[in-house]
Parts: sequence; structure tokens; C-alpha cells
Amino acid sequence: MNHDVLRQAPLFSALDDEAATALLGNLAESTLSRGEALFHEGDVGDKLYVVLDGKVKLGRTSSDGRENLLAVLGPGQMFGELSLFDPGPRSATVTAVTDARFASLSHEDLLRWLEGRPMVARGLLSQLAARLRKANDVVADLVFSDVPGRVAKALLDLADRFGRTADDGVHVHHDLTQEELAQLVGASRETVNKALADFASRGWLRLEPRSVVIMDIERLGRRSR
Repeated sequence: MNHDVLRQAPLFSALDDEAATALLGNLAESTLSRGEALFHEGDVGDKLYVVLDGKVKLGRTSSDGRENLLAVLGPGQMFGELSLFDPGPRSATVTAVTDARFASLSHEDLLRWLEGRPMVARGLLSQLAARLRKANDVVADLVFSDVPGRVAKALLDLADRFGRTADDGVHVHHDLTQEELAQLVGASRETVNKALADFASRGWLRLEPRSVVIMDIERLGRRSR
């Protein structure tokens, strides 16, 4: 198990050696192949997961069958933490965007581990607060931002987490299809493709299969506001 990746997770980043050793004994490891689901919306679950390798997407399906992509997560990021305090139906479906590997911690093991470790509990509460703040930002973007602005903001977020700087720009291998990128910003594929084509024509970025090269971060940042 990659301990360095675990240390990237907000819950585990400030652990001392004693707490880390106690935690590692309770973690289980699992893998998924690309396109395989870890669990589905509505499934009963009581585990927190940390991505060790690869990428996963969190999505929901509306009553009329439309899909919405809530997030794309990579190494060091966590999901499923709500079930640790409120075990019950999962609020989203988690699917592997690439081959992926996870570490998991059950509800009962976490509660035992938290006893006598108030700083760890505080870190988990901070993670939950950050998730709530992110959800509020998404709602605000849907209300106040146009589609090109949301596309620009999504690309910058993906670049921040998955980007690699090179001489010709920031290479962002997001591994998403055009449809998935559209679901991530809450718009149609056609509208998102139009925004991407406009950004490309302005020289802000270059489109590549399941990736993008951002050549003008500053202008894309201004468009995201």
C-alpha cells in the first residue's frame, strides 16, 4: 500500500507515527478495472475510500435517466466519508475512469481509531466542511455562470489536480469522454464542445483525446470568473 499517497488525503495528512500505524492495520485494499463500478447510488455502504492509483468518477442519475457527474477524483482523494457517520444508501455511483486501486476503512474501525485522537476527528470534520463548501460552489456556478465559464473552471480544477507542466503548456490527462466532461459542468455535449472549440480558436488550449493542453492559464482563469 502506498503510504505516501495516503498521507495526501486530508484525513491522514497530519497523523503521527502511532496513529498512522494503528490506522494501516485497519485498511483494506481493492482494485477496479476501467469502466467497473465500485458501488451504485442507493447501495448500502459504511466505508470510506482513498484513491491510491488511477481516477474515479462520482455520478448520479435523475428520475428521467439523465446522468450528472459530481466529481472526478485521483490519488490521495477521498470519497464515501458521509457513510462513516450516517451509514445508509450511497448518494452517488462510483465508477473507475481508469484502472484504479483503493484503500478502504469501515465505519466501526474508524470509530475505534478516532477514540482518543481528537485532532484526527477534527481533520475529518474539516474534510466534510470542504465537501459542503464545494457543493455550494457548484450550485452557485449553475445559477450564476454560463457554460463557457463553467467549462473553463472545470478545466482549471482538473489541471490543478492532474496537470503536468511542459514547454508547450499544462498537459491535463483527465481521461474523460466529451459526454462525461459535459456531465461534469451540467450542460449538453454540443454546448461544451462549442465552448472548447472557441477556447482552442483563441489559442488558449489545444484539444487532444481525453486530454487538453492549456496554453494560456491566465485568460482561461479570467473566463472562469
